[in-house]
Amino acid sequence: MKKALRILALAFGVVGQNSMAQTITETFGSGTNQFSIDFVSIGNPGNTADSGTYLYGGGSFSAGSVNYLYNVGKYEISRDAILKASSEGGLGISMADLSFTSGGNRPNRPATGITWSDAAKFVNWLNTSTGSQIAYKFNELGTFQLWNPSDAGYQSTNPFRNSLARYFLPSRDEWYKAAYGSPDGTWFKYPTGSNDVPADVSQGVSPGTAVYYRAPSIGPADITNAGGLSAFGTMAQGGNATEWIESAFDGVNDVADEKREYLGGEWHNTAYVLGSDGRNDTSPTGYIGFRIASVPEPSALSLLAVGLGGLAMMRRRRS
Repeated sequence: MKKALRILALAFGVVGQNSMAQTITETFGSGTNQFSIDFVSIGNPGNTADSGTYLYGGGSFSAGSVNYLYNVGKYEISRDAILKASSEGGLGISMADLSFTSGGNRPNRPATGITWSDAAKFVNWLNTSTGSQIAYKFNELGTFQLWNPSDAGYQSTNPFRNSLARYFLPSRDEWYKAAYGSPDGTWFKYPTGSNDVPADVSQGVSPGTAVYYRAPSIGPADITNAGGLSAFGTMAQGGNATEWIESAFDGVNDVADEKREYLGGEWHNTAYVLGSDGRNDTSPTGYIGFRIASVPEPSALSLLAVGLGGLAMMRRRRS
């Protein structure tokens, strides 16, 4: 009930900055392969998009408008989660070897060296292991495919993702809103709830900090110790590990093997990749990290419907 009330409050935009963000923890796997993923609620549905000009390459952009409630991972997906999901589900996902860095392959470091398809297969396992519809379609050879109009859950506006799935990779707009937006609709330049360049650190959770501009040998911080939070309460959407998003770089998800966008930068990048005006692309066979997003629990959505009905009634009475 408290979780649902929290989501309702975020939906109306009445919850403030990151100090008030509540974590929603969900558990996956079983026995020694059990692990958890923390989410935060992204409210203020129907918000106005942010706009600007790309720092490099020119051109203007409009991003971050999302007309529904959703949850996004508070942290990047860890090495531990990949290892346990692969063991439990036989996924066969490999990761980058960080033994050359200080701290090596610690389990709570972000999973890096992941292809887009492997990130999608991890998401699919989260769905099937909890009784939900897979988000992404693969053929018998393990090659990613578009959903067809005859498939249940097909979306003409996004043939990449099945609409019946609960867990998925965040789209550009979903990722951007969680990183640079806020519950009251304010937009920020950096994913720390600020327009000021974050202080570069190797680890820590101080507001206004991010893990970047470090020597490659330092390596990323643990996912829960990787800088200050965004206004919505996410960590390390700037720095630590570069992150896949679901969307094609051209903004039209209509070709299975087209280039994907990736955002956020990693521990050895400079500040420009952290900002809202930076972007990059690569083929789906590139190797980086990721975080996930999800549909809120049905109980929370039901409470939202009641709340919206009550708000409409109050407005009618006032009028």
